[in-house]
Amino acid sequence: MELELITYVGLLAGILTTISFLPQAVKAWKSKSTKDISLSMFLCFCLGVILWIIYGLFTENLPVFVANLATFILAASILVCKLKYG
Repeated sequence: MELELITYVGLLAGILTTISFLPQAVKAWKSKSTKDISLSMFLCFCLGVILWIIYGLFTENLPVFVANLATFILAASILVCKLKYG
């Protein structure tokens, strides 16, 4: 299966927006501090990302699925830190 150019654009967009969470996730894990992170925002965000994952699956949209799965892993790790460390 050959991917179209627009699929590569979508994958690159997903990579860039996903890795933007990496510094925050690393900082939260290292410092064990999430006092400045909004719990309600991250709960809503993680729920929204789960819905995007479902959407990507049902529409067979690889960039949407892959990017949001990776984003969910990073965002969920921040959410876990928030719940654990407050």
